[in-house]
Amino acid sequence: MAILVVDDLPGNRMLLKHVLEASGFEDIVLADSATEAFDVLGLSDDQTEEGRDDVQLILMDIMMPGIDGVEACRKIKTSERHRDTPVIMVTALNEVEPLENAFQAGATDYIPKPINKVELNARVHSALALKKEMEARKKREQELLEITRLLKDTNQRLRHLTTLDGLTGIPNRRRAMEYLDQEWRRSLRENASLSVAMIDVDYFKAYNDTYGHQAGDDCLWMIANCLKRSLNRPADLVARYGGEEFIAVLPRTPIDGGLVVTEAMRASVAEANVPHEASAHSDHVTISIGLASVVPGPKLTSSDLIAAADRALYDAKDKGRDQIVCSAWPEDPTAAAPLHRVSQEAAERGRP
Repeated sequence: MAILVVDDLPGNRMLLKHVLEASGFEDIVLADSATEAFDVLGLSDDQTEEGRDDVQLILMDIMMPGIDGVEACRKIKTSERHRDTPVIMVTALNEVEPLENAFQAGATDYIPKPINKVELNARVHSALALKKEMEARKKREQELLEITRLLKDTNQRLRHLTTLDGLTGIPNRRRAMEYLDQEWRRSLRENASLSVAMIDVDYFKAYNDTYGHQAGDDCLWMIANCLKRSLNRPADLVARYGGEEFIAVLPRTPIDGGLVVTEAMRASVAEANVPHEASAHSDHVTISIGLASVVPGPKLTSSDLIAAADRALYDAKDKGRDQIVCSAWPEDPTAAAPLHRVSQEAAERGRP
């Protein structure tokens, strides 16, 4: 720890040095001007070296030729490194106005001339104790900020984990429902189409019975990845709905666009060619999909959209599975919701 003494008079510098050393302070740095003090602190404009960073206290005469103590204090306090370094002004008793300016510039305390050894020691120890407490407080504040940041990161990770399905790694039903409600409100504001697809693995119980539950888990993981890879927009979301059932939420997507996405999903699972000898439909794993699309209106809810997609899914299974059935329903939830098996022509049309 160093104490910097700044005074243009050699006698004053040596007196302060002697008193401080007698009080047990060993590293006393002397400067005969503000300019030399700036060199010590690394504040000179043309300085290439960083200067000393161990100066814990500055004793500075107010009245000095060239740059006086007030201006020197102001410059020191604009430095990030020395902003919290206490500056004690050494002043004659009749220098009231410069002393007021010094406090406005950031000075911590003052010592009147002529120097009283007891008073000097008391003010120096007080300033150093204050500096130590400020450093301890800043350290505690930094530790608190770091703890707060870590807690925020941990909470974000935990929230992320609670929205993922542990088996497949894709979003879970809770996240899908949150996202669907969010996109329903957005679509209602923007008068935009919103599509939902319900997806079910064909004859999955028979698959589990034939190959075992571990193979069944692997199969669900494979299907989840096929569905996820079939999405081509960041806004689209696919999630595990429960058991062997999945859900896809497709914002700003009318029925034709939904058909393109869901056909890509169906084809991706089929092309994986996972054997399923217990299937009554195919020798490999397949999926059935129910698709519903609507422009949300005040008489509808997101639950109505899921229900329509669910009805379409059951129709797809009744019609033989491994296919997509869609429901394009009007704003009036009491109106008929005609179901259609997807045609190859419709599946090939792109999203608007």
